[in-house]
Amino acid sequence: MSVDMGIDLGTANVLVCVRGEGIVLNEPSVVAVKKGTNQVLLNGNAVGDAAKKMLGKTPGNIVAIRPLKNGVIADFDITEAMLGYFMRKVHKRSWGVKPRVVIAIPSGITAVEKRAVINSAENAGAREVILIEEPMAAGIGVGLPITEPTGSMIVDIGGGTTEVAIISLAGIVISESLRVAGDAMDESVINYMKKKYNLLIGERTAEAIKINLGSAFPYDEEKTMEVKGRDLMVGLPRVITVSSEEIREALAEPIAAIIQSIKNCLEHAPPEVASDILDFGITMTGGGAMLHGLDQVIANETNIKVMVAKDPLYAVAKGTGEVLEQLDILVPALQSGREE
Repeated sequence: MSVDMGIDLGTANVLVCVRGEGIVLNEPSVVAVKKGTNQVLLNGNAVGDAAKKMLGKTPGNIVAIRPLKNGVIADFDITEAMLGYFMRKVHKRSWGVKPRVVIAIPSGITAVEKRAVINSAENAGAREVILIEEPMAAGIGVGLPITEPTGSMIVDIGGGTTEVAIISLAGIVISESLRVAGDAMDESVINYMKKKYNLLIGERTAEAIKINLGSAFPYDEEKTMEVKGRDLMVGLPRVITVSSEEIREALAEPIAAIIQSIKNCLEHAPPEVASDILDFGITMTGGGAMLHGLDQVIANETNIKVMVAKDPLYAVAKGTGEVLEQLDILVPALQSGREE
């Protein structure tokens, strides 16, 4: 018997869902390698959680990298090694049939990028690879009626991409895959700190600031946080205090890009589908959906009600698991939806 699995192959995190067990793995998409090579340090401390702790802190001979950029494979060999590591961790047996794998991918990736994902998974030990678009997987994961003749709108804000899609009859009516998401927000925070305070901070610090202070809409009580970094003027470590108002200003640009993408999809939606969305609203998933007040800002800008899914981080992974549970029903439906 094989342990069939669904994989949310994200820029920031990899989640694995096993049929009948639910989500069994959630680790960062980070791998430690020997500098100047693609040789992964597979000693149990070089992939996922352990490797993320190394980001920005490695000695000269080791580099901690993220092999996926903007939702697609940037480094084929390292992605393959990372996938293989996670699949072995879940499969836990060297004997038996190789697993069948469902992988969620951004809706905007090219045929070449799709082939790279399939090859990586096959080389990592999958016997069969089924690809599903992330917004479709998210829609299935949160229980939207994606196979019915009803328009459903999903906004999935991940690490590398924001997927905006309108779905009906198991097909994507219209979609936008925007390479502005959690990573772009972190980058905006880094640039803001550099510009305003001449303070250089790392990726992990920027992410912590975004999680603790980030917002799209004012808090009832604004918050502050101490931030440590390197002063670019004198080159020495320095501590400053930043407020949630400042971070809201820093995040304004990526948030505006996401809202514009949502508006673009709504503008091109067929009238009947637009009517359904007005009735049923917009569903938000992904880590970015948890940004304070983002649902409120989108609702104000579109005049449509917006719901944040329960467990938004797990929506795509749950969707891949649901596809595994209903392979005979969902896969033919999704394929016919694509053809039409």
